Amino acid sequence: MVFELIVSGVILLAVGYWATMFVMGRRDDVLHGKFVEQEEDAEPPRRQMPPLPRARRVVQAAPQPSKDSLQALLTVIKQDLHDAARS
Repeated sequence: MVFELIVSGVILLAVGYWATMFVMGRRDDVLHGKFVEQEEDAEPPRRQMPPLPRARRVVQAAPQPSKDSLQALLTVIKQDLHDAARS
C-alpha cells in the first residue's frame, strides 16, 4: 500500500513538472527532456505598454444599525442563551 502511494506521488510530481513547463512555454524541454537554448530573434523585443492605473473604488460606510434593531438582537441572543442553559 505504501509503495503504491510513493509511486503515485512520483508520477504526480512528474506530471506536475511536465504541465508547468508546458504552460510556461518551455515545450522543447517537455518534448526532449532537456533544456534547450532559445534562438535569438532577428528583431529586438518590442516594449510593451505599461498597464493603466486602476480606478479606485469608493468604499461606502456601512449603515449604522438603529438602537431598536440592536435591542431586538440582544433580546434574541438572551433568549437563545436561556434556552441553551435549560437543556
